[in-house]
Parts: sequence; C-alpha cells; structure tokens
Amino acid sequence: MTFRPRASLRRILDDLGRTVLDVAVAPDELDAEVTGVHIHDPLDDLPPPPGCLLLAVGVEGADRLRALLEAAGPVAGVVVKQPVAVDDRVRAAVAGSGVAVLGLTRAASWSQVAALMRSLLAEGDIADPGSNGPDDLFVLANALCDLLDAPVTIEDRSSRVLAFSGRQDEADYGRVETVLGRQVPDKYLRELDEVGFFRRLYQSREPIQIQLKKDSIPRVAIAVRSGDEILGSIWVAVHEPLSEQRLIALTDAAKIVALQLLRQRAGADTQRRLRADLLATVLEGGPNAAEAASRLGIGTERLSVLAAQPREWEHGDVAGREADRQRFCDAFALHLGAIHPKAAAALVGSTVYAVLPLPVGDAEESRAVQVARSFLNRVGPRHSGNIGVGRPAASLTDVARSRADADRALRVLGSRGVSGQAAGYAESHFESLLLQLGDLAAEQEQAPTGPYRRLLRHDAEHGTGLVPTLKAYLDAFGDVRAAAAAVHVHPNTFRYRLRRLSEIGEFDLDDPEARLAVTLQIRIFEYRH
Repeated sequence: MTFRPRASLRRILDDLGRTVLDVAVAPDELDAEVTGVHIHDPLDDLPPPPGCLLLAVGVEGADRLRALLEAAGPVAGVVVKQPVAVDDRVRAAVAGSGVAVLGLTRAASWSQVAALMRSLLAEGDIADPGSNGPDDLFVLANALCDLLDAPVTIEDRSSRVLAFSGRQDEADYGRVETVLGRQVPDKYLRELDEVGFFRRLYQSREPIQIQLKKDSIPRVAIAVRSGDEILGSIWVAVHEPLSEQRLIALTDAAKIVALQLLRQRAGADTQRRLRADLLATVLEGGPNAAEAASRLGIGTERLSVLAAQPREWEHGDVAGREADRQRFCDAFALHLGAIHPKAAAALVGSTVYAVLPLPVGDAEESRAVQVARSFLNRVGPRHSGNIGVGRPAASLTDVARSRADADRALRVLGSRGVSGQAAGYAESHFESLLLQLGDLAAEQEQAPTGPYRRLLRHDAEHGTGLVPTLKAYLDAFGDVRAAAAAVHVHPNTFRYRLRRLSEIGEFDLDDPEARLAVTLQIRIFEYRH
C-alpha cells in the first residue's frame, strides 16, 4: 500500500506550533507540499528529494546556512537548530530559492523530529490545507483546542500520542516531551500509576482532573470508549478549571474520537486482510500472481521470501495468540519497510510471510538472512521466533519455489528446537532434503525396512536401546569410546550392544553401504517425528 503525504508546510507548522518548529525566515507563501524528510549529508553526491524537509544536522552560522540554501534545490524547507543565524544574505537566499528556514527547538533531538515527521507523513494524519473533515484526528484535536482554549493530545490505550493540537508550547515541559516522543515518558506513567489515576480514568465516563507536579500545569482527561472497551484518552493541559460548557464539549468530543478510532481500526483490519490476500496470491504463483504483485508494488523486483514463526506464549484464548502473531507481523513489516520501501509482510494462517526485494546481483539469500537476524536481535528473546529464508526469485514464477525454501528452512529450525534463529536455503539444505524425503515417505506411507525396522521392533518389544546405540556409533564415526560416553555406558558394555544389534538387525557394521542406508533411514524417520 502506498501512502501519499498530503501535508503542506503551513499545515505542519500550524499543527506543531512553536513546540517543535518555528519559522526563522520564509518566503511569502508556505503552501509547498512536504513529500518527506531527508537528513542533510555534506558528503552525499545526490541532491535531496524535491519537496522534502531537509534536516540540516550540524549546520550553524549564516554562511553555511546560505550556502546550503543555494545548493539544496527545490526542497520545502530547511531545518536547523535554534538559535538560527539570519542575516541579509540568508534572507536574500530564501527569497531567491523560495525555501523556508525553520528553527528546531534545542530540547528536541534530530532523531525525534525525523521520526515525528515521518510518522505524520506516512500515516497521512495531516489533512489537505483547508480540510476540516471529522475523519482526521489532528483536525479533531485542533478543533477541540479551539473549543476548550487549551492544547490537546489524543492518546491510545498504551499512552502513545495519536494526534495533538497546536499551542503545545503553552503547556509544560512534560507535554513537550510527550509530543516529541509521540509517547508519554515512563516517569510520568509511573507517577500516574502510583496515584491510581488510570484506574479512575477508565472507570469514569466523565472528565477528571489531576495535578502531577508543582512545575506541571493541571490536566483534564477523559477516557475514549466504545461501550465497555477503552480505546484511548483525550488530555487537555489547563491553567484553570474548565467551565461546565467546556466539560460537556470534551465529553461529546470523546464520542466523536471513539468513532474515528473505530473507523481507523476497521480500515487497518481491512488493509491487513487485503495485503494478506495479495501476498498469498503472489506466494502461490498462480495466474493472478502478476496482478497481485503489481498491486503490492513488487511486480518487477527480484525477491526473497521469508517465513517467520513467532514464539508461542500461553494464552487463555485463541484471540490472544492471534494478536501476538499480528503484533509480530506488524513489527516485522515495519523493520522490512525500513530496509526497502517495497517490502511486504502479512500473516497467512499462523505463519508470517514477507517478500524482500533484493539488489540486482544478489545471487544468494545471505542479505535477507542478515535482515532477518537483525530483526530477531532487535525484538529480543521474549517476542522472538524463527525465520526461514528462501532463495532469491528472479521472476514471479520462482516465488513459489522461494516460499517452499523458506518453509523448509523454518521447519528445520523447529526440528532443532531453537528459538530466535534465522536460516537460509544454503545453511539448511541437507536437513531440508531429509525433510523432503520424510514428507515423500509419509505421503507414500513408506515404513522403515531392513536392519532399522528389525532394531525398532526389538526395542519396542523388549525395552532395549539398540537404535540409540547404533545412532551413537554412527554419529561418532565408529569411535567406540566417544559413542559409549554419549550414551553413558562403559565401552565394554557398548561393544556388547554393538554385537547384539548386528545379530538382531542382521547388520554388517563394516559395510559402508549398509551404514549409509541405515543412517539415512534414521535421519529421515527422525525428522518425520
């Protein structure tokens, strides 16, 4: 799915206010469309993308700022840390280029403002200039700010900021931290928990007020709910108590926000199902694969398929397990999207599948394996799982083969009893072949034969351990002492068992063909079970 930013520079500044950005010097109009965010690199030979907000990290002084404006090209704006050095030459460069110069508050880090801007643009949260429709949470936040004459944030159940109004600079430093990080800082969450505020908030259907610290201005908050389900909350930073009329307006606004959050959730669910259907069609490689790939934007890419199985945790219901898988899928999709904008991921059944476009010339799956391992390292052991990676597919007709590779690599990792691991076709090739042979034997209802069958039957009837003895001997390449140590018996005892299994299994241990045959049978039927 492709998101098209719809934010003008003026609208971004109106929404953020002086909390994050302020205009240092600008042309007469601020209606340029912002297409993205780009970090300035003086060593980069390529010009910044047209229409981007250029984050001028480390650029200080009027001379450097003027030179950047003259070289930047048709960007929407240049952002530098405050205080901004503006002189007549900078003003002339702004007038000549039509590029605005914005000052970033020193309280914000570059990573914070980059993440904030990209999330706003990617989510399409900021509407077209002049659009006042109720389908935009930012529009709702600004409208409520006007009604209440106070800055507003709209947050989800995890205290992540979904939208905020202008005038945040009129609040306190805690609100600035919250807006910049798009998340209420942990120190404030702990304080709210200690005084039992969230319990009061979620039990009440009316706005409630709280005073946190002496250096913080009071807050009025109301839970956003659908029936008994808590969807989030609205927070208003107030210098004085709200009037009765404004409390009613806040209560009514919570109902409108609830409807919008439900619509967004329904839309997100629809998009997930659509992406899952399209990706499943691509993976099957049928007649509709080309159209599905085109709709996902990967129709002309060289792809590697990844199959991920998140770690299963005990839940009382199926919905809990499904939610865990979907969270894993969302995190995986976000990680892959940072690697390549056309990467796609979806939950198909209980497996998370993804397609990762690869650079031209990548003949192996090693890059995709590195990407998978990087993701597993980031999510950590608690939320981890295993990821199988298939061989690169040069065309859509090869995608089904890459998926089969990924599925088998994932099964190999499962058979090893590991978690938090990624493996590709090359690494898991031999074990994958054993799995395929095991699948074929199961499909054709083939049972063990020859010495292996006779030893299995004897162990089952007499409670002996002849098959483990033989396996230890074969694994140790005939080293009796090493094999005996592996099964924790004396070497003389082990030699006696070898003679017994040779007799019972009618098996010549000195025959290399016999050893190979029984080794393959042991491996194949072990993988089947």
